Amino acid sequence: MSVDVATRLKELGLELPPAPNPVANYVPFLLAGNLLFISGQISKTGDGRLIAGRVGDTLSVEDGVEAAKTCALNLLAQAQAALGNLDRIAQVLRLTGFVNAGPDFTDHPKVINGASDLMVAVLGDKGRHTRAAVGVSGLPVGAAVEVDAIFSVT
Repeated sequence: MSVDVATRLKELGLELPPAPNPVANYVPFLLAGNLLFISGQISKTGDGRLIAGRVGDTLSVEDGVEAAKTCALNLLAQAQAALGNLDRIAQVLRLTGFVNAGPDFTDHPKVINGASDLMVAVLGDKGRHTRAAVGVSGLPVGAAVEVDAIFSVT
């Protein structure tokens, strides 16, 4: 049975933000055949609040998880803008997560689980994906987390 994504979002108490506009010379998404590539989405909420800071320094792992969830909602908002209907997502193929963290921080996978867990909660088995979780010394505008995605679509 197919997951009705809009209904599932409501059941989870989640609302997609407006799809963020690009802030530089790139497109927010690109549809190539049955693949949808979504540019990195930072941890900026739908009301414009930025979850900023360094995880393990000014932010806890739990704060990082929330930031990653915010990125995942932004990814889904971009997918909605690209496809018109999230039910067209056949599979999340890949998430790449970047965590703004200090050199001694090693829990990047725990942080990016926020995005991974949200995809599975919303999309069911179609949300299971390959992934990378990488620590970086900084992200645009001081964001705590950035995540990009590749989806297979119908």
